[in-house]
Amino acid sequence: MSALENLPETDHGLLRFLTCGSVDDGKSTLIGRLLFDTKTILADTLNAIEKTSAKRGMSAVDLSLLTDGLQAEREQGITIDVAYRYFSTGTRKYIIADAPGHEQYTRNMVTAASTANLAIILVDARKGVLTQTRRHSYLASLVGIPHLLVAVNKMDLVDYDQATYERIKADYLAFAGKLGIKDVRFIPLSALNGDMIVDRGDRLGWYDGPTLLEILEAVPAAHTEQAENFRFPVQFVCRPQDSANPELHDFRGFMGRVESGEIAVGDAVTVLPSGRSSTVKDIQIGGVGIERAIHEQSVTLLLADEIDISRGDMIVKTAEQPEQLKQVDATLCWLSETPLSPARTYVLRHTTREVKAKVAKIDYRLDVNTLEHEPATALAMNDIARLTLKLAQPIFADAYADNRATGAFIIIDESTNNTVGAGMIG
Repeated sequence: MSALENLPETDHGLLRFLTCGSVDDGKSTLIGRLLFDTKTILADTLNAIEKTSAKRGMSAVDLSLLTDGLQAEREQGITIDVAYRYFSTGTRKYIIADAPGHEQYTRNMVTAASTANLAIILVDARKGVLTQTRRHSYLASLVGIPHLLVAVNKMDLVDYDQATYERIKADYLAFAGKLGIKDVRFIPLSALNGDMIVDRGDRLGWYDGPTLLEILEAVPAAHTEQAENFRFPVQFVCRPQDSANPELHDFRGFMGRVESGEIAVGDAVTVLPSGRSSTVKDIQIGGVGIERAIHEQSVTLLLADEIDISRGDMIVKTAEQPEQLKQVDATLCWLSETPLSPARTYVLRHTTREVKAKVAKIDYRLDVNTLEHEPATALAMNDIARLTLKLAQPIFADAYADNRATGAFIIIDESTNNTVGAGMIG
């Protein structure tokens, strides 16, 4: 009987998680092993990677090929782009993001981390905690990933030595203490051989903790660990033009996604920026009325009063209003090859709202290797900095630590329409 068959038949919700760490720590192999051992690989996919592995002269299947999808990745044996993979057990659905290990792809890692609820930080048992291990750990904590799991991989190459594992654990805890990282767990494993991934194997008997899959199954789902305020950025105003149906003549629905919190028919709401108040008359999904909507549901809200609302407005509960900001203090990761210039005007997109923005000041640039603060007058690609932005119109935001949806924004270049920066408020 496999370990999967012993899991309880309950729904633990969706979990988005990230694998990161230094180059060649085995991130792609780990994901491949998870997919293989949970029996979520299609037969034709397995056949294809078996053939590729044989061409390379390998005696076993190279499971990293399941995530390294770009031709350049396969040729070089590295991960460049973020690869997303999906699998499920009988108890939970998963979305995995495989982040690149190279420093030059830091922006890709930040993008992948922005929606994750857990980060698996791989450490090669032979090499221990490296600079990129520290860098990715800092970035994971920076973007608000609430749970970190340090997986000491390649234990097969150190003869499954417990002393090696304990030394790496102590080194990492010393570093994590400086960053203020609190929720961090450790697990020894061998992604290549499958020890302590889904099944325990028989070579890590000294470790009495849960397997990787058991940890993933037990992690709380997003939006469940603390009470959240209701935030509903309006994406579209629905006014059906159907003269044949008189019931639709006065229909005015406000469509969007519940980014956080929940809403029920009869709740008092306020529309921002106008400040006008009303109550929820109806909530619909696909034209069918429901009594209550929760986080991450896409719904249509109908209000009891006629209020002028358009895309970019935000509907909130009257008693749970966010802060109105025309000046934003934020941590920004610069994503573009063209440097950030304080002399230029950019577009800041916050939820569905877009406003003009300029850099008022750059407090410092962060050296992610040493965590030192350095003076800066501009930002290059992959730089992370603390700065202040001045906005032409207000946005309605929460601190990123309280709400990742309304505490985050992106910066867009007006001339190219490219996304050039990603920021976190507070």
